[in-house]
Amino acid sequence: GKYYSVNVPLRDGIDDAGFQLVFRPIIEATVERFRPSCIVLQCGADSLGCDRLGCFNLSIKGHGDCVNFVKSFNIPLLVLGGGGYTIRNVARCWTYETSILVGEEISNDLPYSEYFEYFSPDFALHPDTWTRIENQNPRPYLDQVKATTLENLRMLDAAPSVQMQQVPPALLSMEPIEEPNPDKRETAVEMEQRVATGNEFYNGDQDNDHDGGVLDV
Repeated sequence: GKYYSVNVPLRDGIDDAGFQLVFRPIIEATVERFRPSCIVLQCGADSLGCDRLGCFNLSIKGHGDCVNFVKSFNIPLLVLGGGGYTIRNVARCWTYETSILVGEEISNDLPYSEYFEYFSPDFALHPDTWTRIENQNPRPYLDQVKATTLENLRMLDAAPSVQMQQVPPALLSMEPIEEPNPDKRETAVEMEQRVATGNEFYNGDQDNDHDGGVLDV
């Protein structure tokens, strides 16, 4: 519904500084307002500079700073992959962010492997990903986007939630339900003990289906 989805419109060419300017306060306000018990973070790498399809100018370190910021809330976190179409940079990015999540520092020099040549000419974890795409996100525009998004978040009176309902005990029982044996005929006494509801149809003196199709209940 309205105000429950947070979308931040960014233009082409945004860099690390501009992205952090809006990411940190908006994510912090979102966590404060929604108060999640867990977070699913999708780390699409098509926002990196030099991506074949993307149009942003984020570095791998700048991308990882976002992951580290979300991790800092100490809320159970599930991190997923996502887009990214310059494969060698996707591998670098997710390697670096895995190190952030597990709290391990790793070298900028890549270890030798059978895929070593794919990372030429620098063979580094943090290559220069800057492109010539013009940054079309001036500071006044980012300030306006941030202010509008934060104002929308303030429209939520309380944290969204799902209404709690008590589950009937019968649904929680794990005991097997005894089914009647279809091959066993009921006795006359058992048949007479059945309780008939008042709106059943009968062919006889107890017929409740009056003329005109009106059901008397």
